[in-house]
Amino acid sequence: MLYLGCPQWSAAHWKGRFFTSDCKTADMLREYAQIFNSVEGNTSFYASPKPETITAWSNAVPDTFRFTFKIPKHISHELALSQCQQELKQWLNLFEPLFSRLGMVMLQLPASCSPEYLTRIADFITQMPKELTLGIEVRHRDFFAKGDAEKRFNQLLMHAGVNRIIMDTRPLFSEPPATPAIIDAQQKKPRVPVNVIATSQAPMLRFVGCSDLTANRAFYAPWLNKIRVWLNEGRTPYVFFHTADNHDAPLLARQFIQDLGIPHQVLDPFPAERQPQQHTLI
Repeated sequence: MLYLGCPQWSAAHWKGRFFTSDCKTADMLREYAQIFNSVEGNTSFYASPKPETITAWSNAVPDTFRFTFKIPKHISHELALSQCQQELKQWLNLFEPLFSRLGMVMLQLPASCSPEYLTRIADFITQMPKELTLGIEVRHRDFFAKGDAEKRFNQLLMHAGVNRIIMDTRPLFSEPPATPAIIDAQQKKPRVPVNVIATSQAPMLRFVGCSDLTANRAFYAPWLNKIRVWLNEGRTPYVFFHTADNHDAPLLARQFIQDLGIPHQVLDPFPAERQPQQHTLI
């Protein structure tokens, strides 16, 4: 199974293009789930939802849909994984009703998290429920230097059955900072090497595309073969498509799957494409 999605499901600028033109905010997740079978849930990184919101999310998607949610930055960045047992327990208790639809829990660590934090990372992994799939994204340069630090990190993940999240921002940084959206994205997204490795059964790629959809092909061409290899190995890849403003992210995902050449629901008509069109008599 290949899980595919974007970093958001609530996007007003998708109305009339991907969502139906009259789609209400409360219905966006339902229509999103008609296009994709997963989503990169970044909202949980900044704030925890209400229990009733989690119930609504669960009811809005089919059983085959898989959420991926980020561990709150209070745990990953502010507490730096130190003495966070209670905070993590509270967060897990909040999301427990959604466990059956959680494809992966994502731990995004800041660039300040160096190899000196490996013991903290290992301790954190032991606190996660065994029934949940965990992915970890690192941004410190030593984790990309192909030295002892990266080897120890990868070995830790492989031994624990944890996925190393891969972020490919090469397309984003290939274009000049010509718009506010590109400038903002280039300031926020990490410019780290793309070290390709599957440390467990659910490798995740976060692909940050450039504005020219066609130009992305040169960057994701090697990923097409890698995804095929992972699928043939029986792995379950997750691939999430970003652009600077995410305006065309669904089109980038559809183009990728067309080039990959396998069936996927993103190839089906978007809800907006299925919506009856009004014709004006002249």
